[in-house]
Amino acid sequence: MGHARIELRPGCLHVPGYLDREAQEALVADLRRIVEAAPFFTPRMPRTGRPFSVRMTNCGPLGWVSDAAGGYRYVATHPETGAPWPPMPALVLQAWRELAPAAAPAEACLVNHYLPQARMGLHRDEDEEDMTAPVVSLSLGDTAIFRIGGTGRRDPTFSIRLKSGDALVLGGQSRLAFHGVDRIVAGSSTLLAGWPPGGGRLNLTLRRVSRTESRP
Repeated sequence: MGHARIELRPGCLHVPGYLDREAQEALVADLRRIVEAAPFFTPRMPRTGRPFSVRMTNCGPLGWVSDAAGGYRYVATHPETGAPWPPMPALVLQAWRELAPAAAPAEACLVNHYLPQARMGLHRDEDEEDMTAPVVSLSLGDTAIFRIGGTGRRDPTFSIRLKSGDALVLGGQSRLAFHGVDRIVAGSSTLLAGWPPGGGRLNLTLRRVSRTESRP
């Protein structure tokens, strides 16, 4: 690990090939164990209850969830099983230390499973108390056409391809940038041929949730 960092815009870093194939396979094995303990669930939009096109789970002390009744929020337990989220794998913790070295420890790792038809509309990660820490993303499996803009919804956008093993960091001026996934390039990777069902793409999003000064 440890490749060239490409600054796409101030605070937005793309690290192609951050995880080599061996590390990717090890992380998939870790995620498989996590999903056994914390199964994928389908989040729903606040108010409307419309289901997301991705399924998700979490690991770490906190997990991000969404439903019609409670909206977007972080909770300490799985919304369906009621069990605490499994701990983050060592590879995930290492990625946070290397890509967000000045930040307090990550508290949440959201795992999104994109099947080939899944999308993610433009949005900002703004449910955290601590906006000084970056958001760190790791891609596994099929390539995603990722779109990013500015901090205003109508700011110009551009897209890049996030391939299996790539990392992306949204920090500084890009911490609240609008971003999303336009589509998945089906069959562009063999990494997830055996799991999860349907293959596609897994995206891990690491976040610091609480303000540093609020830690015990």
